[in-house]
Amino acid sequence: MLRFLQCSLLALVVAVPFSARAAFARTVAPAKVVAVQSLPAADLVLLGGGFDTGLRSGMVCRISRDRTPVAEVVLVGLRRSCSAALILELAPGQSIHPGDLATVKTLSL
Repeated sequence: MLRFLQCSLLALVVAVPFSARAAFARTVAPAKVVAVQSLPAADLVLLGGGFDTGLRSGMVCRISRDRTPVAEVVLVGLRRSCSAALILELAPGQSIHPGDLATVKTLSL
């Protein structure tokens, strides 16, 4: 199974043009939570970082306060300098507040 994953990843790297890989590989700065909007269907987390900071729709971000994990969110709407996310998971006894930091969740291989 591991061999299959390695081959699949290699095929993906070869298939994606170098310019796209270079853009994806750059680091994404943390974005501050600007507000949390309660809606009937779900709560919406508004971030002060957007497309021009490297965020993309579908990315999963960790929300933290003072290096303590608070939540995980998925980016669903982006503009040049702001974005909106839906909460995937909330740590027990925690809530998201303006000023919390959102960092892109990455995998280490």
